[in-house]
Amino acid sequence: MKSSLLFLLMVGAVAEQTPITLHNVAVAGSTLRYLEAGPPGPTTVLLLHGARFSSETWRGLGTIATLADAGHHVIAFDLPGFGNSERELGNHIRGCLNCHQLGNKATREIPNSILSRADSSLEAWDQRVRMGPVGAGMAANFQRLGAQREMFADWTDRIAAGEAPTQAPPRPTGVERNVVVTLWDWGTEVDGRTDSTPSDVRDPTVNANGPVYAAVASGDVLAVLDPVEHRAWAIEIPTTAPTTGTNTPPSPHWGDEDIWERRVGPRSVAMDGQGRVWFTGATRAAAEQPDFCQGGGNAFSQYFPVQGGRAQVFLYDPPTEQIAPIDTCFSADHNQIGENDFIYFGMNSGVGWIDIETWDETHDAEASQGWCPAVLDITGDGQITPGWTEPDEAIDPMKDHRIQFGCYSPAVSAADGSVWCSGIGSEDNKLVRIELGPNPPDTCKAEVYEAPPDVSPTAYGSGGIHVTTDGVVWQNWRGSGHFAAFDRSQCTVTSGPTATGQSCPEGWMYHRLDKPTYANASFPINAGESYLSQIDHHDVLGLGRDVPLYGEVNTDSIEVFVPATGQFVTLRVPYPMGFFSRSAVGRIDDPTAGWKGKGLWTNYSNYVGWHLEGGPGTKQKAVKFQIRPDPLAK
Repeated sequence: MKSSLLFLLMVGAVAEQTPITLHNVAVAGSTLRYLEAGPPGPTTVLLLHGARFSSETWRGLGTIATLADAGHHVIAFDLPGFGNSERELGNHIRGCLNCHQLGNKATREIPNSILSRADSSLEAWDQRVRMGPVGAGMAANFQRLGAQREMFADWTDRIAAGEAPTQAPPRPTGVERNVVVTLWDWGTEVDGRTDSTPSDVRDPTVNANGPVYAAVASGDVLAVLDPVEHRAWAIEIPTTAPTTGTNTPPSPHWGDEDIWERRVGPRSVAMDGQGRVWFTGATRAAAEQPDFCQGGGNAFSQYFPVQGGRAQVFLYDPPTEQIAPIDTCFSADHNQIGENDFIYFGMNSGVGWIDIETWDETHDAEASQGWCPAVLDITGDGQITPGWTEPDEAIDPMKDHRIQFGCYSPAVSAADGSVWCSGIGSEDNKLVRIELGPNPPDTCKAEVYEAPPDVSPTAYGSGGIHVTTDGVVWQNWRGSGHFAAFDRSQCTVTSGPTATGQSCPEGWMYHRLDKPTYANASFPINAGESYLSQIDHHDVLGLGRDVPLYGEVNTDSIEVFVPATGQFVTLRVPYPMGFFSRSAVGRIDDPTAGWKGKGLWTNYSNYVGWHLEGGPGTKQKAVKFQIRPDPLAK
């Protein structure tokens, strides 16, 4: 096979320019794209691509033209979820929504400084996505669209000619008319990608009326807001990590200034029961991995060594104003504190944690941390036995099996202490449960659950998760737009050789909010994207305890699902446009003050402030949602 591929590559380089036509075909309710060349005849060559490739790969290599010139009829498909199939096209566009909205002034209008240097609108788009501090990533994602890039050029041309949207946004109805939104400016005009917290997610009375904190990933600071004094400031974060974010492509707004030059890159903030602030970021260079992470006498590294981590943990103590770095073997990012005072972090195919009590007693990073891979109990004996099969090996019913998965934003169940994980890849579909047991890592044990195949429309592209007090996991699906509840108590099979993903369809319940979709798609592809999920454990919104919610990127809103009614309630920020949240935490400042004494805190979390309504110079904002019991309530 390798020699045949080499031959095709060589002759492809000198092949004639054979006409290659693009077609779309409806298959099982979806539209697949394929390229065709050569005359129909007795021999048809079907070219299938692998992961990370598409039909365009065969065109680019010259393989299609070479075979067609040899007299063969050639067809190269984009397999479902790849290339420019409708689903993959939606996935690529959602790659933009991970960072900012689409349709705002910053994206629907091309600056004249770019247009004047381009020969076409498409060339202008190719230029604009290469600019700014994340230009390399934007350009790579945009180029994956291939010829479909033209639809963006056509879109901005039609807007420039006066075209307006045909779908009117819905007006608030019912309790949505009672929403109160309070905004505060904080940070700087170049801040991007922030997470915030006002309180302990387990106890909303912690830090009542106190400062709200945000980790600003584009810099080296914690942003702070005093909502009582209406005062904002920043706390510098010390580190020995090397500098990043220099020599980035010029920005149309900031020129050659390295606006995101940084060393820490803080992310993912949480507050503990003492009002201290935990957040992640680079405490050191990635290559300076502690020796105990890969061997020695450390029980966790002996069980499952960790090769490297790009981000570690910091702890800020407000009374002393001290920041302590805590070195971790695993890369730390989104996190949640459990009832056992462990703060859990998602890692590649596992979970890591810091025992807060042990840290307070010892200030010893090695003694305070642990981690576990996810190994399924395939043998069904209730324990994990070393010698398991690896993710790239076939499952052996006589051995346990380690799985590979994403754990972007872990969630802890107060019902049983288990930790749940979900990835955020465009084709991710796993929900993973990890139980630490009494003596981790030896007693760590995992379970995996996947969306049932009969969900309509098909569920794909999982997102964030959070767990209710009674143990029901809520998971938003970025790709397909679902909001799913998973109740493990309904499962009859959680281990054994069949417990590899589809063993508990009875545990799932799927909901889906009607949203704007692409008009010319054969199945619903959302024009927006849900980001992460949270739970209003303590009824700070007045919609009930344990009400789940998620941030919606392209609609300036948080969507709250009320299980008691089966309805969604939209919390929208009407001005300035550009709001979307990554985090949302409730706080009760005065339990005797009714709706006025509590609220749900979040913030603008897009990458760039100049994408907000108002343009360059606009600052990011802290946001507090409250709901009056009626529109005139005082």
